Amino acid sequence: MGETAKQRESGDQTLPPVVIKKYANRRLYNTEASSYVTLEDLAGMVREGRDFVVYDAKSGDDITRGVLTQIIVEEESKGRHLLPIPFLRQLIGLYGDSLQSLVPRYLEVAMGSFSRQQEQMRQSVEQAMGGFNPFGGLEEVSKQNMAMMERAMSLFSPFPRKDLPGAPAPSREAEELEVLKAELLAARQQLAKLRREAGNRDS
Repeated sequence: MGETAKQRESGDQTLPPVVIKKYANRRLYNTEASSYVTLEDLAGMVREGRDFVVYDAKSGDDITRGVLTQIIVEEESKGRHLLPIPFLRQLIGLYGDSLQSLVPRYLEVAMGSFSRQQEQMRQSVEQAMGGFNPFGGLEEVSKQNMAMMERAMSLFSPFPRKDLPGAPAPSREAEELEVLKAELLAARQQLAKLRREAGNRDS
């Protein structure tokens, strides 16, 4: 509970990343603590805001992305469902798409915004617990989170949804999302135009 939202979002910047080595037997070794760890241990480090990198012990390749993905699969298999099925389908459908390169930046901005609002929610709960209405500030933050996630889920939909009534005024993150959305739409239109022109030349 003592770490800041920035630490939770990007790791504790005062400490270097912990180096984890993965061996052929799939065991993970924490070089800082000189002990073997599990995926659950690494998930705990993420929640505590401690950054780490994972290297293949034999080749030296950085396999952090793959290990983080394994952690997500492990959490989902325990019934802690966080990723909606429609979102997973959309995400899978974007692999190999000509506009795939825009997706990581968009998701990074969206999740960064959500993380900051999550911290606001925690603070609202802590402040409200001393007052008469323990949920006084929680409802508004929840509405903001829902509005942000609605925008996140609708970006790659062919039928974008309008912002929900009562959504907060556009923040810097929201403006960045709108710019990315406009770039995505323009790129799709350009791609469709090129395909039409190619089809006309072939006919």
